[in-house]
Amino acid sequence: MTTINSDYVASHPAGCTAVTTTLAIIGGKWKILILYHLCAGTQRFNELRRLLPDITQRMLTLQLRELEDDGIVHREVYPQVPPKVEYSLTEFGTTLMPVIDVMHAWGEQYAGECAKHRKSPQAE
Repeated sequence: MTTINSDYVASHPAGCTAVTTTLAIIGGKWKILILYHLCAGTQRFNELRRLLPDITQRMLTLQLRELEDDGIVHREVYPQVPPKVEYSLTEFGTTLMPVIDVMHAWGEQYAGECAKHRKSPQAE
């Protein structure tokens, strides 16, 4: 695995393009969290709302729609009353699981270090 540093980025501009492409798909506050929960398996809309209590219904809908448009998430609508909709990762979407796993591992390993660098609300 290549270590990313400023010299590497300067000499490999295509690498930056690859990172930009990845961020275009999973960037933002909610998409990676949605994908994290979908890694565990198929979820209904309201299950995702419960797992992500701070997201609004509108934002969850928009983020799921973008992930669906990008071929990352599959939306299955069952013809019944009331309507039943389930979301799951596509085969292409599962290729992001290693990225999510690495992010999770990094967060666990460096949570304490990150907490030391955050400003406390009283300090502002």
